[in-house]
Amino acid sequence: MEIRPHAFILQAFDIDAPGTGIKKFGSGHINNTFLVEKEDGSRFVLQRINAAVFREPEIIARNQRMAADYLAKHHPGYLFITPVPTVEGEDLFVLEDEYWRMIPFIAGSVTVDQADVPAQAYEAAQQFGRLARLLDGIDLQHFGASIPNFHNLTLRYAAFQEAIRHAGEERRRQAEALTEAFLRYSNIAVTYERLKTDPHFRDRLMHHDTKINNVLLQQGTYKGLCVCDLDTLMPGKIISDLGDMVRTYVCPVSEEEQDCDRIVIREDYYEALMDGYLSEIGPSLTKIEREQLFFAGQFMIYMQGIRFLTDFLNGDIYYPIKYPDHNYNRAKNQLTLLERLQEKEPVLRGIISKCLGKARNDI
Repeated sequence: MEIRPHAFILQAFDIDAPGTGIKKFGSGHINNTFLVEKEDGSRFVLQRINAAVFREPEIIARNQRMAADYLAKHHPGYLFITPVPTVEGEDLFVLEDEYWRMIPFIAGSVTVDQADVPAQAYEAAQQFGRLARLLDGIDLQHFGASIPNFHNLTLRYAAFQEAIRHAGEERRRQAEALTEAFLRYSNIAVTYERLKTDPHFRDRLMHHDTKINNVLLQQGTYKGLCVCDLDTLMPGKIISDLGDMVRTYVCPVSEEEQDCDRIVIREDYYEALMDGYLSEIGPSLTKIEREQLFFAGQFMIYMQGIRFLTDFLNGDIYYPIKYPDHNYNRAKNQLTLLERLQEKEPVLRGIISKCLGKARNDI
């Protein structure tokens, strides 16, 4: 069913409905997003938050507001997309149990759905690194989890084992070889369990969804402007943000690709994103964080792979599918990507060392 914002919603943000243009906007699949253009030409982005995914939208609003206030005080020149308050001074407007928010439209900005050249990977990674660096000193005490256990590999691995035990005979048999292959990489889950309890592997305020289309780029030059889509801004580990970039930037095809021969690790893109990210956050990393930079890619690719396979074994109850073996093929895709990453480990670790050295020299 098509969702259209009611006039009451616009009025809540002090916008008169008559003469205001509204159209669907962006390529996101979670929230309903609209571009609002007033008669005077000013534009805003209006979103209906998907409460089925984000069970407590108030946490999203509170996290963003605390981050915005901190940045305004300590780094006033930084472009952070701050919600437009309602006429009542709230960051959210609630109508019939639906949560709406409005943010400014950043003029001259564009997004890309994939990195077409290494420079785009650099710019996007640098923006995520800059946000993490500028928020480094913030007190995490009052921040909540907008999606609890979102990147908790321990939980995802336990769900994977549960799915193996309870899968129907046909799906269990079809996925047997793929399941065994993922189980052979269970040391990744063991490493994560050790890291998450290490006090030196610190919590930071992380974005948690660092796909390249969550960075606004300058139209024409593709220079990074700022980070957007801050719904999952919450405490986490550096491997979440860095790992998601490795998973989605370095391969020329997405998780939807069924031809595994096309799944490769592009070393120049890997270097670009590491260089961009570490140019900002590198000098502030702890020793154990620096040691786990390669693990970040293993962590995120493995977790996404077993999530796809778990869903397949459970009968496709979470991820939308377009054909019967969709989740099976997504899992196979991610396993292949993990294997390609493993094959290039010595080269990629060398790239990390090079980028870390460069970041230290740039201080």
